[in-house]
Amino acid sequence: MPKRGRPKGPEKEPILLRLGSPLLEIIDRLASAELRSRQGQIVKLLHEALARRGTWRPKVAAEVSMAQSEAQEPTKEEFEGGASR
Repeated sequence: MPKRGRPKGPEKEPILLRLGSPLLEIIDRLASAELRSRQGQIVKLLHEALARRGTWRPKVAAEVSMAQSEAQEPTKEEFEGGASR
C-alpha cells in the first residue's frame, strides 16, 4: 500500500521565536488572507526578506526569471542586429 501524505521535505530545525502581540496579529491576518498557517507565513516572510537582500535566491525564482528573460521580445537594436548578447 503506498504511503499517504506529503513527501518528506528537507530537514528543518525547530527554533523558539518570541514575538509581540501586535506583530503576531499582523502575521495571523496575512496568513489568513493567504490561506497559510502562522508558521508558513513566517517562513514566507523570511524568504521574501532574504530574497530582497540578495542573500537567498530560491531555485524556482531563478527558473522563472530565466524563462521570463528568454520570453522577452528582442529590442529594436537586437532585432536589427545592432546589439549582441
